[in-house]
Amino acid sequence: MDSSVIARARRIDWRAQVRRPARTTLLLTLFCLVTALVIAIPAVLPNAGPRLGSFVETFRPWLGLAVLPVLLFALIRRSPAVAASALVPVLVWLEVFAGWSGEESYDIEVVQHNVSDTHADPARLARHLLHSQAELIALEEVTPAAREDFRGVLEDTYPHHAHIGTVDLFSRHPLSDVRRVDLRPPGIPQGWERGLRATARLPQGETAVYVAHLPSVRFRATGFGTDLRDASARLLGEALDREPLERVLLLGDLNSTTDDRGLDPVLDRLDAPDERFAFSWPSSLPVARIDQVLAKGARVVDVRTLPDTGSDHLPIAARIKF
Repeated sequence: MDSSVIARARRIDWRAQVRRPARTTLLLTLFCLVTALVIAIPAVLPNAGPRLGSFVETFRPWLGLAVLPVLLFALIRRSPAVAASALVPVLVWLEVFAGWSGEESYDIEVVQHNVSDTHADPARLARHLLHSQAELIALEEVTPAAREDFRGVLEDTYPHHAHIGTVDLFSRHPLSDVRRVDLRPPGIPQGWERGLRATARLPQGETAVYVAHLPSVRFRATGFGTDLRDASARLLGEALDREPLERVLLLGDLNSTTDDRGLDPVLDRLDAPDERFAFSWPSSLPVARIDQVLAKGARVVDVRTLPDTGSDHLPIAARIKF
């Protein structure tokens, strides 16, 4: 074979070898920059159709794991450029999620818990909750039979009790003006009662306390099914708009995190804590906090999970500063 042909083939092969790493570096850099953008501003993702935006927002803290393969690649290939690119989403993640430190000063503590309507021993679960020393305890998925067990255990410490449908509120302080909050989305039959509102006479003053259980979301072939949850959130937002008291607490299983735009009708009216961890669901391997404590005229200064009670959710305790 002609030596010039061989030389030309070698030059072409050398150029291809140069281009491949350059192309890989470019693609990984773009991936890291897009990941950083989504971590910082998840609203850039559309929410039409399969609800991709809500899905990503629900699991937003876990997006940081996406760069681990890139960091591994950079280590194996000894690529400073790829490593530098991977640091961008890492720094963005730290800025968004690592700045929280709960304040020590607070006025009251409250507990929120979905107790599971199939729990085998509600009385034992109630005894777990007694250890929290909370001022208010909100419960969801309470069956009539379980309600009697909860009353039997909690009534000495929490003599004031309100319930509507499957949601309950136990309080150390007097409750008044208890009423139903209509959260039933279109298409759900009558008898679906998952919202209540009560006025709690706390030492800090009268406070409207809402207990809510929004519909579950579903993973479907067509995407992340949030329609019922979103419709219920809009109804809850409308109820909050009509609330006359300046101090408001919302405790509930909202079936999403506070990053999810589907909860905007609620989050536009109440403040969420900065804490995005304290994952409450599922209790066997928590990946998201879908149980929430939100406030108006007060601040949620600390959120933490409590020990497993046998429900599919972990209870959360929140400290409130008025």
